[in-house]
Amino acid sequence: MDQSDGGYPRRWAVLALVLAAECIDLLDGTIVNVAAPTIRTDLKTTAAGLQWIIGGYALAFAIGLITGARLGDRYGRKRLFVAGSAAFAATSLAAAVAVSPAMLIGCRLAQGAAAALLIPQGFGIIRDVFAPAERGSAFAVFGPVIGLSAVLGPIIGGALVSVDAFGTGWRLVFAVNLPLAVAAAIGAARIMPESRAPRAPRPDGLGTLLCAAAMGLLIYPLIQGQQAGWPLWTYLMMAASVLTAGLLAGRSRWQGRRGQATLIETSVFRHRGYSAGLACVVVFFAGMTGTLLTMTLYLQFGEHFSAVHAGLTLAPFAAGTAAGAVVAATVAVPRLGRRALQVAAALIAAGTWWLDSIISAHRLATSSVDLIPAQLILGAGMGMLIAPLFDFILASVVDHEVGSASGVLNAVQQLASAIGVAVIGTVFFTTLGHSGFVAAISQCLRIELGVAVTLFALVRALPRRPRDAEEDTEAAGAETAGSPTAAVR
Repeated sequence: MDQSDGGYPRRWAVLALVLAAECIDLLDGTIVNVAAPTIRTDLKTTAAGLQWIIGGYALAFAIGLITGARLGDRYGRKRLFVAGSAAFAATSLAAAVAVSPAMLIGCRLAQGAAAALLIPQGFGIIRDVFAPAERGSAFAVFGPVIGLSAVLGPIIGGALVSVDAFGTGWRLVFAVNLPLAVAAAIGAARIMPESRAPRAPRPDGLGTLLCAAAMGLLIYPLIQGQQAGWPLWTYLMMAASVLTAGLLAGRSRWQGRRGQATLIETSVFRHRGYSAGLACVVVFFAGMTGTLLTMTLYLQFGEHFSAVHAGLTLAPFAAGTAAGAVVAATVAVPRLGRRALQVAAALIAAGTWWLDSIISAHRLATSSVDLIPAQLILGAGMGMLIAPLFDFILASVVDHEVGSASGVLNAVQQLASAIGVAVIGTVFFTTLGHSGFVAAISQCLRIELGVAVTLFALVRALPRRPRDAEEDTEAAGAETAGSPTAAVR
């Protein structure tokens, strides 16, 4: 798109549509967590079924994320944005009227696939409609909007469940997506200009299938294993996941030598900082997602909080995360560089330890007020780490690798979320079965404490300074592999 006149005339309206799409994704995660206990009770689903309802979205999102970006680059980002928004609206409506755990799981998987079409288009669209001088201002709007969504999501979700309007119970947490998704689809069809990447590669169908198989072969036994008693097939499937990932890597290297477009540019893994950064992403997002889910389950099932009470109880964590992100961007990272991430990991460890101590001391008589200080510290640490993490990791790669490296990071982030739901959720339900609620949440918090210690060690392998956001925009060019806010989702 020609931006010689200073950018697309309706660029700020286009930005609002992209922000609406980001809010859909954020709300979908935080709202459903709060509604999870009510869903389990109403649909009489098993622990594994609940984990699929929560983690299935992230798994499908991870599988389709890179391919969704490539489709937008090749066939038009506006086209994929409209299609993704419409599909998200349709799957949200289907989820809202689900009558069985299997139906709801299927809808959640379809929602994740729709998000994989919708969310990756935002980076390229904003890059095309804004002149270079205004892009920084455009991306700066994301922070406050996302922070507000993170704070309000659990509260809105809890309120919708607790109000139980017309006997709908948990169903409104999916219906609330409809206005935003429909508005995004209609608005994009009317005012969003079409944009494509020059010389966009053809999507790699076989690579996508291998990627999907590798992820599915890992997540399925992690979720179903505990309920099945960990038979031999669970371990064989996880081994097959590793082999399939190896096949994908080998195929990608072979394609690269022949000059063909690859789903994943394997050269990024030769950078020590990038590989260490991937490990950080897996550990951090698995720990964070699993811990938040089990805290919600503990508050509602163990402490018998209502959904809105649980949402309000977790608000200090979200507020701390938003504040930590601001501190990281304005003070900590500019002054401390990589050491800011270690400070963040130390705060996560301190907040997690304090949270565990409070719950262990008060047992099943813990109040919302008791949890506020520890949540603020834990949230601040997570915000300080989550906001700049991707920029530090991307500083490890060269310019032509940024697009592919960013796409892999975003996909791994979503996969890690699914792993966190599977692993930490399994630990929670297993411990609950023989030791009770306090022991179950304490065990999960100890895992998160181990995550913080691991992160403190891993970040030492990252570059000393993050990659500049403007540098990323120019280097990535047409390689629109992820959302501009992926690191804070």
